[in-house]
Amino acid sequence: MIHFSISLLLLVSLCFLNISTISAQTVCNGHAELCSRKYSNITFIGAHDSAFVGDSPADNQGISVAAQLDLGIRFLQSQAHINSFKTLSLCHTSCFLNDAGPLTTFLSTIKTWLDKHPNEVLTLLLTNGDRTDIKQYDTAFKSSGLNKHAYTPPTHPLRFDAWPTLAQLISSTRRLVVFMDYGANSATVPYILDEFAYFFETPFNTLDPTFNQCSIDRPPGAKPDGRMYVVNHFLDKKITDGDVKPEDIGTKGKGMLGDIAGGLGGLLGRKKRGLGDDILVPDREKAKETNAKGGGKGSIGAQVGRCEGLYGRRPNVVLLDFVEEGQGVAAQKVLNGF
Repeated sequence: MIHFSISLLLLVSLCFLNISTISAQTVCNGHAELCSRKYSNITFIGAHDSAFVGDSPADNQGISVAAQLDLGIRFLQSQAHINSFKTLSLCHTSCFLNDAGPLTTFLSTIKTWLDKHPNEVLTLLLTNGDRTDIKQYDTAFKSSGLNKHAYTPPTHPLRFDAWPTLAQLISSTRRLVVFMDYGANSATVPYILDEFAYFFETPFNTLDPTFNQCSIDRPPGAKPDGRMYVVNHFLDKKITDGDVKPEDIGTKGKGMLGDIAGGLGGLLGRKKRGLGDDILVPDREKAKETNAKGGGKGSIGAQVGRCEGLYGRRPNVVLLDFVEEGQGVAAQKVLNGF
């Protein structure tokens, strides 16, 4: 009798465990409806320059990468360069002025979050402006262990309509999709995908708060057919070198300011190098308006509507600065039909 009771208890426990597991697998990125939807048929709100967190003019986000993910962001973009110690680091154009730390640390943060959230699919877009050897990125991914989560498509490039569903990515345990703008080589590192073989992008460095454009900026001469696309919906503003205080820059622990006129100009996107020239910085003050779900000329909804009218489909990614401001995550739900 006791043996029967124990066996029955074990059976009931296993049934509840199985039911719980099945239920968990029917929710993908927080919505059951997304499980059957192909990766290429989903709109993600993304964090532009996600690793550059703080309150200096060069920073693009106000909360940590982990907090961005907790908020509901499932697409992270950042850039990496070789620093003075010859290591691959997250630097905003110049490691001399804005170094957010080793790429491996950033990747380890993402892995830790993924391990705790088994029903989530993330995307990482890396900017490799220096065209650093792809093998160095592979080393960083392997060091963090994040390569074990990375998706490798069966062919390169994968057709637009051949992408797996979110449920398929989750069940395969390959729940991270990685893209790189320049320097990707699928023959060498097959899980880091060439961004511009899969996407086109709208212009960036936008100063117009109405975002009255949706043309193809990169890759030059690209056709929209067969490509996913990224809408760069983050607003910049002009300041001059004289507006920047020394304590506002270089606050990432390096303690070296260098040539403010030249260094900060290169850091924040200015072409000229003379003292007093205009430079571009993220417009933090207008972030709530820029990141509004809809209703205004410069809102997420307004620019997405413009792009959808032009290309006949919604964007796959909308990149934002200061994702904690405004209604980015709410817009993500609306854009996916929730």
